[in-house]
Amino acid sequence: MSQAENNPFEHSDTNKRYHTYEYYLRKRFFGKCAKIPLDAGFTCPNIDGTCGVGGCIYCSGGSGARLSSGLLPLEEQYRIGIEKMSKKWNVEKLIPYLQAYTNTYTSPDVLEKMLREVSMFKGAVMIDVATRADCLSDEIVAVLHKCSKEIPITVELGLQSAKDETARLINRGHDFNTFAEGFNRLRKGAPNVKIGIHIINGLPGESREDMKNTAGSVANLHPDLVKIHLLHVIRGTKLGQWYEQGKYIPMQRQEYIETVCDQLELLPPDIVVERVTGDGIAKELLAPEWSKKKVTVINDIDKELYRRNSYQGKLCKCRMQN
Repeated sequence: MSQAENNPFEHSDTNKRYHTYEYYLRKRFFGKCAKIPLDAGFTCPNIDGTCGVGGCIYCSGGSGARLSSGLLPLEEQYRIGIEKMSKKWNVEKLIPYLQAYTNTYTSPDVLEKMLREVSMFKGAVMIDVATRADCLSDEIVAVLHKCSKEIPITVELGLQSAKDETARLINRGHDFNTFAEGFNRLRKGAPNVKIGIHIINGLPGESREDMKNTAGSVANLHPDLVKIHLLHVIRGTKLGQWYEQGKYIPMQRQEYIETVCDQLELLPPDIVVERVTGDGIAKELLAPEWSKKKVTVINDIDKELYRRNSYQGKLCKCRMQN
């Protein structure tokens, strides 16, 4: 019997023992989907001085950094993104992904206009909005709720760590309570919107137990989706300076694999896991070198879960959502 046939995890039809994004999209939209990253030209409140300056210590300029197409109109960025994507895959169902910086850090009118514009893009089946939990005013949430009645919307919130000491160290600009308040405001005010949470493993000073605690805190909030990232050391960032000065030691490969499996075991099985590691920009990456082989890391996470005879949610004590 194959691993897929012997897989005890219910939200999978492969050997994956966690609820993959590919599986979720295929079930929801009845086919393969692809994200098209977009840059709407926003900034962040911990860059412009509202709650901090310089951004997070690992940040080279926003989620995904300033995209190279960022000065172009969104529709032109979308067209270019489709052309690039079509060289790899033939996909007709697309997700405009407002990725760079904080995409609700604007007025409600500007946000609504932007969402309505991208909702009309060819092939768009859903909109994905990257932002921060402290940029979700009642007025912004009302816009997201209104637009989510016309096209599915996912809002991705960067938490990174539930440990307030870590949040201060990385210059996050908010604590966990503030994050939870924004999350709950969005959940209550825009019930149709799917909510994703980003966490990062390997942050300075954090133990494996701290990372597991972050996963436990996320499990208690019970978002719809989670992204698990590895901390990449990028040239030109404050973290990069710490690394070059010997003040930061990146996470080791095996420890990362085991920690991700620990976290998956704590997450409710209905939460979609968008990713279990990420891509660093190769030419700007200082460390860890092993992170460049993302596919082998993902494969070894699969192997570790199989070795443990484990799966997402095996140790979860949270109640499932209705």
